[in-house]
Amino acid sequence: MPIIYDDKKQIWKIDTPNTSYVFGVVDDRYLAHIYYGSKIKDTDILYSLRLNEGWKVPSLQPAEHVSFMSSFPMEFPTQGRGDYRESCINIRNSNNQSALELIYDSYRIYDGKDGLKGLPASFGDNVKTLEVTLKDMTMHAEVVLSYSIFDDSDAIAKSVKIRNIGENFFYVTKLLSSCLELENENYETMGFYGTWAREHIIERKSLGHSATVFDSKRGEGGHDGQPFIAVLSSNADEDNGKIYAMHLVYSGSFYASAKTDAYDRVRTVIGIQPEDFEWKLEPAEEFQAPETIITFTECGLNAMTHIYHDFYRSHLIRSKYQYAKRPILVNSWEAAYFDFDTKRILELAGEAAKVGIDMLVLDDGWFGKHREEPTASLGDWYCNEKKLEGGLKKISSELKKLGMKFGLWFEPEMISEDSDLYRAHPDWVVHTKGREPARCRDQWVLDFSNPAVIDFITESIARNIREAGIDYIKWDMNRPLCDIGSAYLESDRQGEILHRHVLGVYEIQERLLSEFPDLLIENCSSGGARFDPGMLYYSPQIWCSDDMDPVERLAIHEGTAMIYPLSTIGSHVCKAVNDISGRRVSFETRGISAMTGTFGYELDLTKLPDEDKKLIPLQIEKYRSIQSLVQTGDYYRLESYHRNGRFDTFMNVSKDKKEAYVICMQVLARPNDIGHRVHLKGLDPEQEYEIELDGRKEIYRGDVLMNVGYIFPYVKKDFNAQMLMIKANN
Repeated sequence: MPIIYDDKKQIWKIDTPNTSYVFGVVDDRYLAHIYYGSKIKDTDILYSLRLNEGWKVPSLQPAEHVSFMSSFPMEFPTQGRGDYRESCINIRNSNNQSALELIYDSYRIYDGKDGLKGLPASFGDNVKTLEVTLKDMTMHAEVVLSYSIFDDSDAIAKSVKIRNIGENFFYVTKLLSSCLELENENYETMGFYGTWAREHIIERKSLGHSATVFDSKRGEGGHDGQPFIAVLSSNADEDNGKIYAMHLVYSGSFYASAKTDAYDRVRTVIGIQPEDFEWKLEPAEEFQAPETIITFTECGLNAMTHIYHDFYRSHLIRSKYQYAKRPILVNSWEAAYFDFDTKRILELAGEAAKVGIDMLVLDDGWFGKHREEPTASLGDWYCNEKKLEGGLKKISSELKKLGMKFGLWFEPEMISEDSDLYRAHPDWVVHTKGREPARCRDQWVLDFSNPAVIDFITESIARNIREAGIDYIKWDMNRPLCDIGSAYLESDRQGEILHRHVLGVYEIQERLLSEFPDLLIENCSSGGARFDPGMLYYSPQIWCSDDMDPVERLAIHEGTAMIYPLSTIGSHVCKAVNDISGRRVSFETRGISAMTGTFGYELDLTKLPDEDKKLIPLQIEKYRSIQSLVQTGDYYRLESYHRNGRFDTFMNVSKDKKEAYVICMQVLARPNDIGHRVHLKGLDPEQEYEIELDGRKEIYRGDVLMNVGYIFPYVKKDFNAQMLMIKANN
């Protein structure tokens, strides 16, 4: 895991176990990206820059210099000096000038990795970091590029910070976190799109001379976005093909793009969304951009998935619950919505305890003076004791008697017009001066750029945790940001609001976890609108989607699990007739669907038919038997319903290849059909395995299961899920 510097050639080579990342200094000035791909031994590869071809020859002559800049493979491209492709950084000084030329200054290599102030960041024990410093002495800007590598991963953590080294202020108007320059080899791009109840749908596009953009301007990633972009071979599939991927560790508006230039070179970038962003830097101040996790593989999408899953589990998720036995919960939302009192909640808890559920989560409706519908009381985080007689303490006490944990829902970033908080602090709302802010779900957004708001919300949540012994909080966010304006910030700092909002979210969650180290946080945003790596730093699980329909979850799960570990994907058993899709699915299939993630229940157990209720202890036992695999295993996509129209199958294999399970969903049955053959993956070809499906056991070697395949029996039933258990036969 070395970082090598060739002093004569001024080239750095960063090696992970299977890849090399090479860049260097050209003309004693410019930082050039030279190579990223499978591991190589030599650094003598400057020829690949094609410096003697066409207009790429470096020159200090102004006319030639411009041509050089617009085709040269820059490691960190700037704006205004002749490179007309996508830039990573723009600044504007006190004279309203913006042309920036970053010249190489120095470097250092050290063991370990520094954290990023105010931001989530990867960590590890065996890490090496390279920092390269660039300067523009005319604009008085210093930029530090950081690259960290880990002994057990092919991921590289990249980050950027800018410092004002002059005597006058300047504005940072764009600061992206990563850039990759590649020669186009018939590549495509891959990202995600969606909407509420249909998040994280995979999208692949041909890469051309017009930019492909994946972005968000919502103040969060959004249902329709994911801070991720990949450039991949057009023929890349699950097991073959080159993939270059970048994932931003950030929970706000983002921008990612890829474009081919006239020389068929691809530039792909990712970072904070530059629209509505502007950060003022006074002398000696610095701004830190969020971290990007990049990786390369030539072994297809499953290999990329394994790299990200392993990296996030080992180097980003800090929670004590990462590998622990997490509680199986029942959530009150679809069981009762706003219609509950203490008696009804305790009845739900009683039924949950009988069937072996570990925790009750009291969702929306418990707080303020009249939260009977979503139009009031957000911000008033005190219990409505007219509705809940005895308050949260009574519920907590009764749950403890049942041996259960207690979870509570909050929406900390929001405020209702009809609330005590708004009547006391109308200036705490994000708004454009002189205009009422747009309503969304009858609520407004709190100004998290104001430290007083951060302190108030932190203490409001902490007080409830202390007084009621809360074990878990569900942190929700049910609308995006708009009408961007702050009564707290000065006029020249209004462009900082969106980023400061994200920093405020991070600060509150950091402060809560510092005071309550045993607290389990599950982040949420109307489902999966803020499912991102930044949130994983604070919460080991995130609510994936409000749509729990097992059929709709197939595409949602496929996209989410493409880059996120299964243990992070919030998944619940829903009602027989789903409230969103109206589809009726069996209790057995709903149970197996929820086992694709964290597993829990969100339905009224007091009204559940006895035949379904009897299945819950069996489902819990089954999930407990695979929970360690969910948390640590290698995930393989075997087939996609959205590509074949009938079946969706994946499997999870233990690291030692001794255990595995396969989940196969038949969406639509076909008359007069035969059993469905599936070729398994990831097993030891020499190992003999005992496989079990519905109590029927057989023994096959791994090579047979992978090459000949396993045949799931034909079932005359739509929406039918089957779960195959696999154990080494020792």
